[in-house]
Formats: sequence, structure tokens, C-alpha cells
Amino acid sequence: MTPQRESLLQPPTPRREFLKASAVGIGAATSLSLTRSAHAAGSDTLKIGMVGCGGRCAGAAHEAMTADPGTRLVAMADLFSDRVQNKRQLLADAKPQQVIVDDEHCFVGLDGYQRVIDSVDVVLIACAAKFHPMYLRAAIEAGKHVFVEKPHAIDPAGIKVVSQACQLAKTKNLGLMSGLQSRYDSAMTETIERVRDGQIGDIVSIEENFIRGPYGNTARPQGVRELEVQYGNQYRFSWLCGDDVTQSLVHNLDRATWALHGVPPVDCHGFGGRSGVQHLLGDVFDHHAVVYRYANGVRLYAFCRTTPGCYNENSSIIMGSKGIAYPLRGRITGQTEWKYSGPGGSPYLAEHVAFFKSIREGVPLNCGDYMVQSTLVAIMGQLSCYSGRDIRWDEVTASDFCLAPQPEDCTWDMHPPTAPDDRGVYPVCASPGITTNV
Repeated sequence: MTPQRESLLQPPTPRREFLKASAVGIGAATSLSLTRSAHAAGSDTLKIGMVGCGGRCAGAAHEAMTADPGTRLVAMADLFSDRVQNKRQLLADAKPQQVIVDDEHCFVGLDGYQRVIDSVDVVLIACAAKFHPMYLRAAIEAGKHVFVEKPHAIDPAGIKVVSQACQLAKTKNLGLMSGLQSRYDSAMTETIERVRDGQIGDIVSIEENFIRGPYGNTARPQGVRELEVQYGNQYRFSWLCGDDVTQSLVHNLDRATWALHGVPPVDCHGFGGRSGVQHLLGDVFDHHAVVYRYANGVRLYAFCRTTPGCYNENSSIIMGSKGIAYPLRGRITGQTEWKYSGPGGSPYLAEHVAFFKSIREGVPLNCGDYMVQSTLVAIMGQLSCYSGRDIRWDEVTASDFCLAPQPEDCTWDMHPPTAPDDRGVYPVCASPGITTNV
């Protein structure tokens, strides 16, 4: 049985072009009507704040305000003042009645996250992924509900912080929503449920692809100091983004983990590196391949690539003994043919509808279990690609490895973690066969 290739998607578009796409699927998502009772703080207004003012956090803020008309954006923080001001204006144009961020609540700098946390009921975190665990923990400790974008961590040390924060959120009855939005896609949800119910028989293998062009700027900005270049271009530097298995392929690995009932792999081996396109800004790999092995004999083959000018594909293909499932297409072929025909809608919006509804009803959602599991599967694969060695699940769960420096040690005055040579080329972030991590 030959798997069919899925229609190619544009992975970043729904997030990056949030204003253009905001009307798509709102009717379906808002059918999950919000309960208009007061939330736990005793007010119909939920104050939200942004930690990070790039395209993703702006998208999350727009989706939150669309999902719940009772939300008010009151605080914003970023490392760069122009990003704060640009996104404040953009969001105010789109949601003039809900954006009430005054100048005193536009925070700039590495301590801005804490000042946002102090100002709001719900914190939206989407910035350099290195800082996600630290910011998440601080928000939960302060008693705030949190939306946190993927990847939720980029190393074993970070995911332990996330795990602890998720457990604390349960204890405090605080909401915690993941940016792994596949769980709120109607077609994918029903497809995965049918797979788990046995419609394609026993899963034999899974193929996951997230192959595309590079994220972010690929040319070096001029007229700024080195650390500003790196802080301002997080996707291009491994110490900030964790590289592409954790940054992008985590979506695919989350879908595979979901289909496999959350059972972790026994081990994995991976490889990757930087191709001949050495002139691109940064030190990240531009191709990765990881094979995960499971105790029941299933193998998960996962691929990501960020090389420009190449074939692109975003797909999940689950092959079973009786058929093949394509979750992104809502389709199953084989002994029992099936095609999703239910309501559509944006999963990015749907997750916020569900999240804010749960907060208002006093039973806030907590996505911590799959946040931690799927992120750690991605981290495991990334570290295997970097080291070139087989990595076991029990190793990565026990590890305290951190992609240095520690987030708490990052400052605007520190020595840059990497530097370019006289041609402007950075050393590649890892050397398989030499690099030691776990």
C-alpha cells in the first residue's frame, strides 16, 4: 500500500499573517460559546499581556481577543522597543475596543516579562524558546493563567522546569494552554481518534515531514552589535531556539505521540548538519532526520529541513496494518475509506476559545501532560542529531543538560555565545560524533 502525499501547507502563514487570516473559521470556533459569568477574580474583564512582540505572540493576542470579547490587552514586553510599538499599533487597529496598553505598560528588556506578569490575569508567552520555561514558571508562581507557545523548552533542563510548572498549575487550579494547536483541529482530532480506535489496524510505522525554507532573517543585519543580532534573530541561533526539531518538527512529533496514546519511544538515532548554504545568518543545522523506536516495534521516521530552493512538504502519514491515515487532510485510505466532512475552522482560534471558556467556568484547562511529553520527544531527537549517537528515553528524562547559557544568566552585556568569522560565517552549533550533550 503506497502512502499518498498530502497537499502542501504553508506552516507559518496562519500564525505570521494573523490579521489576514483572522476571519477564517471564526464561525466554527465561536460555536463553542463563551460563558459570560465572571471569572475567579470577580470581574467580567480578563486582562491579558504579551511576553514577546513578534508575529506569533501578536497572533496569539489577536486570537485571544477574538475568542473572548471580554479580554483586554493591557501590557506588552519585548527586548526591542520598536517591536512593542509596532505590535501595539497593529493590534489597536484590529481591536480598538480591546487594546488599552498605555506607555507605562510597554516594557522593554530582559526583565519585562515579570512586569507583564504583575499586570495581568492571563500571560501569553511567545518569544525566544530558551526563555519559555523560566517565564512559564514565574507566571504560574504568580497565580496567572498562561498560554505558552511551542517549543515549551529546548533542552532537558528546561523541560523539567516546565513539568514542575505544569504540576503547580494543577495545584493552583490555573489554566495552561499549549501552542501545539493540532489538538484543536477538528479534522485532525477525528482522524487521530479513528486511528486510536483501530480503523487502520495496528500502527506499523509513521512518517513525519516538516521540510520548508528557513525561518526569519537569513542575512546579517547591519549597524547593530553582535548580541543584538542574535537576540533579534532567535530562529537562526541554536542557543535561543533549540534548532528545528524542537522548533518546528515538534508539531509533527506531537501528532505522532498523540496517535501512539502518549507512549514514549525507547530510543532514537538522528543525524543532521549544515549544507553548503553556509552564508545564511546563524549557527543552526538546516537538515535533520530522526528515527524513533518503540517497544511494540513501531518506528517513527521524522524529517525536517530548512534549506531554501528545495522541495517542501508538511505531512503526517500513519501507516497501519489495515490502512493509512493522513491527519492533516482528515483522510483514511485502505480497508475502510473515510474523509472528514465536519465543520472546519482555525485551530489557533479554537484553542483560545476553549481556553478562555474554561477559565470563565472555573475549570481551567491544563495541557501540561502532552506539552511535556511531546516536547521531550523533540528534544531527544534534536540532541541525537547534535551528538550523532543513539539516545535512550531514560537518559533524556534523567538528564539536566542545558544549551548554555542558562536563561537566568542571560544579560545584554554578556559575551555572545557564538561569533562569526571575518567572512560573517558562524561555526555550526554542533559536531556529530564530537559534541556531548545528554
